[in-house]
Amino acid sequence: MKKLLFWLFFILLVVAAFIYGNMPKIAPYYKQLTKPRVGLNLDLQPKEQKEAHFVGSGKCKECHKEHYHDWKASMHSKMIQVIAKDPKAVVADFSRLPEDADFTLKEAVYTIGGKFKQRYMIPATINGKSDFRLGNYQWNSQTKKWQHFKPYKYWYHDSYPHDNKQFPTSTTCDGCHFTGFMATGKRVEPAIACENCHGPGSKHAEDPNSPVFKASLVDPIRTNEVCFQCHMRNRDKRIETEHATAKELWMTATDYPKGYAPGKPLISYKLPAPFAPGKETKEFWANGAAKKNRTQGNEYIHDRMYQHGITCINCHDPHKLTNTAQKPQGNAACMKCHSFGSIIGPHQDTLEQHTHHKAGSKGSLCIECHMPKTGRHTGKSPLTVRSHRFSFTYPAQTKAYGMPPETNACFACHKDKTLDQLQDDLKKWGNLEWEKLESPHIR
Repeated sequence: MKKLLFWLFFILLVVAAFIYGNMPKIAPYYKQLTKPRVGLNLDLQPKEQKEAHFVGSGKCKECHKEHYHDWKASMHSKMIQVIAKDPKAVVADFSRLPEDADFTLKEAVYTIGGKFKQRYMIPATINGKSDFRLGNYQWNSQTKKWQHFKPYKYWYHDSYPHDNKQFPTSTTCDGCHFTGFMATGKRVEPAIACENCHGPGSKHAEDPNSPVFKASLVDPIRTNEVCFQCHMRNRDKRIETEHATAKELWMTATDYPKGYAPGKPLISYKLPAPFAPGKETKEFWANGAAKKNRTQGNEYIHDRMYQHGITCINCHDPHKLTNTAQKPQGNAACMKCHSFGSIIGPHQDTLEQHTHHKAGSKGSLCIECHMPKTGRHTGKSPLTVRSHRFSFTYPAQTKAYGMPPETNACFACHKDKTLDQLQDDLKKWGNLEWEKLESPHIR
């Protein structure tokens, strides 16, 4: 009997191992992908949290030391830095600051960013209120040069004086850069900190059983909203709800979803930047790919992964900010779901069969074809902003849409060929699809 039980157990173990080994790679995400969809209008913020106020990351640190440590090492914690506390936060060479600059380092209180570009916040009285303004020069960290900066040139150019000294950061920048400001109008903490994603934490700090919003536990479509609140270019919501124009929002046009807090329905506070397929704008190429940074959400909502429930935090650790444009995790990040033998592909036997490039080469990196560099952080920056559309853009589409050839994944490496020649190579490989053939762009 013991031998029989042993062999039965052994057989079950082998069968289980076989099933596990052949299980679709997407299976671990089954629970997430099958969560009920509650729609975009439902308020998911815990009731207990609605009476809470913002307390800052220092309070969170008392219990969540590991998450705090990881966050503190990330760029989110360094988006706004106090120069007086840490002079090393300044990455610009102020000895080369142009003579016509309307600010000095001594006047600047905060730095904004630094990885790709850095801007400087100077105290100012605007519209009769104490506020901050931005200097008329920004430091391009990629080119190591100063360049003119006119913040009023964006969609709200009719909403503000064309003068940096009269351009307030309170309505244009601070909602995404200071913890608490988006929801309350108060600069609780100069950083993108814990409560930017979890909401106000005073009640939770008093009683750990009092909940805060946890995006990973809700409808996956809604999970993304904690990222989309800032990583989706927008317009002032009043343009939609009150049919106001930018000119009618004089000195009040807001470039962030004012009043939003994690868990609340973002759609009630945010109007995405407009885009119509085939029409190029200042923010998007005609195929919908990003021209600028901070457009991940605008692109991603059109992708099938988003529609099926894959979230931002499936690819990016929100505390450590892993898998970034500067430090991508490589094919492993994609192939944890998309591996050979998986029901969601790739549907070839080897990487080389899928990419037609040698394994280990740039042409066999998932992100080079599915997330090409299409955008810039400033007009004078190199192409470093990776698209989050994920669908492959054919050379013929790049040509038909009038996009610069260097934004095409193939041309980015094969500059010795024309877009037409690269399209011919794809035809020879058989890399065309029926739905693409319906488009006049593919020939």
